[in-house]
Amino acid sequence: MITRQRLAAVLCALSAALTLALPAAGPALAADGADGTGDQAQQDAPKVDLVLDVSGSMRTRDIDGGTRMAAAKQAFNEVLDATPKEVQLGIRTLGANYPGDDRKVGCKDTAQLYPVGPLDRTEAKTAVATLAPTGWTPIGPALQKAAGDLEGGEGSRRIVLISDGEDTCQPLDPCEVARDIAAKGIHLTIDTLGLVPDAKTRDQLLCIAEATGGTYTSVQHTDQLTDRVGQLVDRTADPVVTPVAVQGAAGCTDAPKLKPGLYNDREKFGEHRWYQVDVAAGQELRASVSVAADREVNRDYGVLLRAVTRHGREIVRGSEAGDGRTDVISTGLRYPRPEQDDDDDAADTPETVCLQVSNSYAAAPSVKTTPGLPVELTVDVVDGPDTPGDVAAFGLGRGWWLLGALVLTGFVGGLLWGWISRWRVAIWRAN
Repeated sequence: MITRQRLAAVLCALSAALTLALPAAGPALAADGADGTGDQAQQDAPKVDLVLDVSGSMRTRDIDGGTRMAAAKQAFNEVLDATPKEVQLGIRTLGANYPGDDRKVGCKDTAQLYPVGPLDRTEAKTAVATLAPTGWTPIGPALQKAAGDLEGGEGSRRIVLISDGEDTCQPLDPCEVARDIAAKGIHLTIDTLGLVPDAKTRDQLLCIAEATGGTYTSVQHTDQLTDRVGQLVDRTADPVVTPVAVQGAAGCTDAPKLKPGLYNDREKFGEHRWYQVDVAAGQELRASVSVAADREVNRDYGVLLRAVTRHGREIVRGSEAGDGRTDVISTGLRYPRPEQDDDDDAADTPETVCLQVSNSYAAAPSVKTTPGLPVELTVDVVDGPDTPGDVAAFGLGRGWWLLGALVLTGFVGGLLWGWISRWRVAIWRAN
């Protein structure tokens, strides 16, 4: 009995000690989390700042029968619902607060509507609902402030600027502001979207985007705005891979030789660009290309990617077409090179495959055609499949076996029908 009482007393003392120690340890553990991996994840999270023009011209009714402001609000609400949880998102406005005529005051009118950080969708939507078209268009000052909104951390950073007019606060040129941001080497991309833009607005927004390696998109409809902003937010959440700049040639002979990786180039309207890739026996070449219409283009266009031998024989191709409702069009191809016999001298010699990238984009005479359209080319060379059932065979592609089966079935069916017909005629004559 005495032993049991002493054991119970010891257990009670230990329980009391742990109870007193845990509150003290809790803050210490929380502090560790704040200074350790949790804080690191917070710093490295991808960040997006949506910069919205709320100037007086956003009252104009020319987007699907509604105002430009209504289209922007609807797009923002849908994008906020679909924003990945790992993205820290903020909203900055320009021209939202000062309705007067004092240019000096109006050109300072930019404010952070929702701070860049973990997204509270209800709070962000409530903030967007309060916006009303008001004042000036200080794009340059807004970009300067937005770059400050995104400071800190090593994750990807992106400004998405949505405007329906050119900057009204010169001489602070927004193109120069974008170039200054790019010169700082902080890996910040600015993408621009023009709402029913005129030529001057288009040129300025295109200049801003090009300065930081971003994209420009002309928007005529609400669903286009929603889709494009959503794409850019999602792109920020993807792992950052920096493309290597490359310049394709006019022919295969002079084309640059590429290793596996991601490359970017510029291609004129209706141009062909060539690149070379070495593929060893038993390896498979996988290539894909995306061409972006970063300005207004005519409807109905296509992109073609071909793998060709150095002698001009086509190996395989990939193609895709569009009708003006998307700003990026992509296609790809695969070429598994078969294994060679051990005694074949060519077994150890890589085959040079020529990749041709072509586009059939066209634009109105008023559209600026230089620089060319952005091209993003992905090249990968991997070990080939043991049974490449999807390889082009006999020049007939992946459906050759089905075509052969249909031909054989038709031949046998024809013979059978002919025999039955002759038998029926013989019987008829006999009777």
